[in-house]
Amino acid sequence: MSVIDLRSDTVTQPTAGMLDAMARTATGDDVYGEDPTVNRLEAELAGRLGFAAALFVPTGTMSNLLGLMAHCERGEEYIVGQQAHTYKYEGGGAAVLGSIQPQPLEVQADGSLDLAQVAAAIKPDDFHFARTRLLALENTMQGKVLPMEYLAQARSFTREHGLQLHLDGARLYNAAVKLGVDAREITQHFDSVSVCLSKGLGAPVGSVLCGSLELIARARRLRKMVGGGMRQAGYLAAAGLYALDHHVQRLAEDHANAEYLAQGLRAAGFTVEPVHTNMVYLQIGDKADAIKAFAAERGIKLSAAARLRMVTHMDVSRAQIDRVIATFVEFCAK
Repeated sequence: MSVIDLRSDTVTQPTAGMLDAMARTATGDDVYGEDPTVNRLEAELAGRLGFAAALFVPTGTMSNLLGLMAHCERGEEYIVGQQAHTYKYEGGGAAVLGSIQPQPLEVQADGSLDLAQVAAAIKPDDFHFARTRLLALENTMQGKVLPMEYLAQARSFTREHGLQLHLDGARLYNAAVKLGVDAREITQHFDSVSVCLSKGLGAPVGSVLCGSLELIARARRLRKMVGGGMRQAGYLAAAGLYALDHHVQRLAEDHANAEYLAQGLRAAGFTVEPVHTNMVYLQIGDKADAIKAFAAERGIKLSAAARLRMVTHMDVSRAQIDRVIATFVEFCAK
């Protein structure tokens, strides 16, 4: 029985075409700036998203960390959502390694931050307070796509208040495909963007931070400090380039599979949140451990949480979604 892994879209395996592109690529020493494939990936993604420069790094956590540290000095502050990845799920790196104070706010139902609350959180120009320097948003936010009009409002807001604007765009392309727009239509509003290649796009490793020449130069120096310089990284960059060329529009399949899964679970009597992209959230309360174990016996990998998240991706087919629905129906019957 094939294993169905719904824990995340980070679990995908490289396709045959991607492996072939990796095997045939040219490499050099990226620490010396001599890896042609890394250089091509950085230039390609910067150009696609409307930035002057970009930096290839091993992880999205590192990409976000470098972005925050490049924007903020020690003792400065960034405003961020309580559930945002940069605040909750990245080990406190900005505070521990960058001495940057986070000011978390509650995330709204649509994944946005209330700009009136952001305004109230900005610190006065007083030496008692950390200087507020940056607003960090996330798109998608737990699968929700930030509206285009909100992004324009956030851009105007940060300019009015003298703040920089960073996007954790780990699933930027999910948002773009859902909205039916070029990703650049989203990123045009930001001073920096982190894009993950190893989530829905299916590359095995890697994220890219995009920004101005000055910001990326600072981030490159910081990357060295935190141990992120790689050598013949072109093999990994080749996977990212292949993903950008071949795996963006197919994200619509993941979105459709997520909606199909949600409909099947609702029909089985589960409480399922509205689906926006490739994430399905359902409330299972104290049955989390039981359903995880039950599914594991049937070759399905789930996280154990009262608010269970299931993520569709390129290694999950429609037929496998039917297996998942049948497993939940069987669990209810027992």
